[in-house]
Amino acid sequence: MKKTVLLLLLLVGFSGISQTNDALLKHYKAYYNEMRLQGDVNGVISALTHLNVIAPSKERRDTLAFVYMNNGRHMQALNTIGIEKNADDSDLAVQVKAFSLKALNQPKRALEHFEELNSRNPSPYLAYEMADLKIQTGDMAGAVANIDYGIANSTDDMKYAFYERQQPYEVPLKAAFYHLKGLADFNQDKENIDGAIVSIDEALKIAPNFNLASLSKQALESRKKGSTEGAEN
Repeated sequence: MKKTVLLLLLLVGFSGISQTNDALLKHYKAYYNEMRLQGDVNGVISALTHLNVIAPSKERRDTLAFVYMNNGRHMQALNTIGIEKNADDSDLAVQVKAFSLKALNQPKRALEHFEELNSRNPSPYLAYEMADLKIQTGDMAGAVANIDYGIANSTDDMKYAFYERQQPYEVPLKAAFYHLKGLADFNQDKENIDGAIVSIDEALKIAPNFNLASLSKQALESRKKGSTEGAEN
């Protein structure tokens, strides 16, 4: 008899917990939708965190990490999903790892995730990210291969944003690739400054407002002038 009563109490307890979780799940789903409508990022993060505690899922975790990343909170994004390369990661998770590691100045770790993304769905945008990271890590041959692919496959409607000025701006992706080509050419042969400038001039021909390319050209011209003056002395 005592065992029967105890079993009934346990069943009632589990039923109560289940009903409480269902109610909380319904509440936070509604809260999440409302926060999205209001554009309240902190509210969305709070709702997703609660939902993932109540009913954990890979999809919710990945979405939470993406929201963190999309709002510049890269460390929190990586704390949510980790930095390891996993074959069963969703495309969204790999994207978060790649861009967050890049933002946190971890080019080698970021590169492996960009390469994974590119192996799943190649694109000129991913080729640009990989070329940029390969220049940073000293893999000029790999960078040139990505640059050649990007120049060949970029279309006129593809743009890339830059943020080195106070006011962000966009240039055609092909111009961005020619700028990288100039940097890669210079890094491969630091004596061939004229060759690097030719590629950067091509970038400026496509996008005259390309501030970063203008700065790179000025730096190269200054280096060339310094080398010439040094040789004359």
